[in-house]
Parts: sequence; structure tokens; C-alpha cells
Amino acid sequence: MSDAKTRIEETVNAHDVVLYMKGTKEMPQCGFSSRVAGVLNYMGVEYTDVNVLADEDIRQGIKDYSDWPTIPQLYVKGEFVGGCDIVTEMTLSGELDTMFDNKGVTYSKEMAEKIREANA
Repeated sequence: MSDAKTRIEETVNAHDVVLYMKGTKEMPQCGFSSRVAGVLNYMGVEYTDVNVLADEDIRQGIKDYSDWPTIPQLYVKGEFVGGCDIVTEMTLSGELDTMFDNKGVTYSKEMAEKIREANA
């Protein structure tokens, strides 16, 4: 197992919610990462951010690990959820709420509803 894969696996398994992104949750470095981080921040989700721009091995390694070609990538309780489009769709449909509920992830249902109301 490669070093990058080992580090990714350890991170994904050690934290309930992990976002592999370009930049950080405080300072996203691309629009797609900004959108997903914005959703999680607005919903009050506690999550670990991993800046793929800081480590080329992780940047490529996460794509290999998930067999998904783009970043950002969201993981919940060790499960790959998807990238920006999938997270956006799941947020607007309420599927993300259901996933968080089923996996015991704390978030603000009120803020999730506000996102849906603003996008109706």
C-alpha cells in the first residue's frame, strides 16, 4: 500500500466527515471546493479539511483512492459521497440530511432547510 493511500485511509477512518479540497475550509482555492465547504460550514458540520494543493501525492492519491477524477471529494464515516455536483444535489434533495441522520453526524436541520428554500 502506498504512503498516500495509507495516509488517506487513516484520515478518512479517523474522522466522521472529511473534505479533500483545493485550499482550506477557511480559504478555499477553487469554486467547487468553496461550494462544498460553504454548504458544510453553513450547516454547522464539524469536518476535517485536507488541502490537496499542499501535497501532490495526496492530490493524485485521493483520485486513485476513490476512483473519482475530480476534487473536492466528501467522505462521511469512511464512505465516499461524491464531489461538488453530487453534494449540491444531495443537499437540495434532502439526501445529505438523511445520510447525516443515518450516520449520526450533527448538523443544523434549520440551516439545511434555508439552503433549500434559497434554491427553490
